[in-house]
Amino acid sequence: MSECPLPFSDYDRVVLAHGGGGRVMLRLIEDLFVRAFADPALALAHDGAFLRLAGPVAMTTDAFTVKPLFFPGGDIGRLAVSGTVNDLAMCGARPHALAVSFVLEEGLPLVELERIVASMAATAREVGARIVTGDTKVVERGKGDGVFVTTTGVGEVVAPEAPRPSRVRPGDAILVSGPVGEHGVAVMAARERLEVDLASDAAPVVADVLALFAAGVDVRCLRDPTRGGFASVLNEIARTAGVGARVTETAVPVRPEVADVCELLGLDPLYVACEGRFVAFVAPGDADRALAVLRARGGAPARVGEVVAGPPGVVVLEGPLGGERVLDLLSGEQLPRIC
Repeated sequence: MSECPLPFSDYDRVVLAHGGGGRVMLRLIEDLFVRAFADPALALAHDGAFLRLAGPVAMTTDAFTVKPLFFPGGDIGRLAVSGTVNDLAMCGARPHALAVSFVLEEGLPLVELERIVASMAATAREVGARIVTGDTKVVERGKGDGVFVTTTGVGEVVAPEAPRPSRVRPGDAILVSGPVGEHGVAVMAARERLEVDLASDAAPVVADVLALFAAGVDVRCLRDPTRGGFASVLNEIARTAGVGARVTETAVPVRPEVADVCELLGLDPLYVACEGRFVAFVAPGDADRALAVLRARGGAPARVGEVVAGPPGVVVLEGPLGGERVLDLLSGEQLPRIC
């Protein structure tokens, strides 16, 4: 980001006129959004974008309300694009294009908005995705908490058979692509001003997922453990697929910093959100190959359990001392406003 005065507004903060449809709004769109996202579809200045996609299409939508807007390892812009393209990857798709809408609060410093937009553009470039259309609204001071971002993404399905819960079956191996809980703990630490040497894992996982398909791994299902974390993913898949799951607690990778903060705050890291990890259910004979692919890409994946026939919808966690407990869904949310 340049240190020069902002070129796209006569104001240093968001004002209601930035959402009013007049010259002030037009200048913000043309000189900030269109310039940063730099896509021909935006240059058309139309109400939408025209896309060409060759094969089956995957589509997803999401909204982001993280607090604080900037945190170690990322910001709401990187989070929004990563979360959207990762959802497409979980469908076995290569991200193609994104639509983005901003709800801005009156008084938001425009230097912060510029940082967020630049972060979104850079993250989209990492995976070759385009930001092709969008919208901007402004709400009165005190009613928007800075900025909310909503996204819709489309991608081309490239998996030989699209991963989905209905393909999960007993015997499948359960893998996680890396340590869990880092995003939620990093955001909470920033919010509470805790001195923790930890950054969010917010990042696209598209390349890792595509590498699994390229290696011929039979990926039955994929899910990114965002709100509710790793434990909630297992419960959702088990309930949808009508199977059970058994997980070894000591096999689930958790960084010491995450474990320490969770112990301090009375949280369970298995329920804390990730934004740069995924859980993969793969055919049992392909588990070792999948782990090797991810390790070759610099990851730290782990095989943490397996799918069992039943009881349907029940996830059992095997503790370090041989005991067992049901890893159930939480009734609420441990950490609000983290994604």
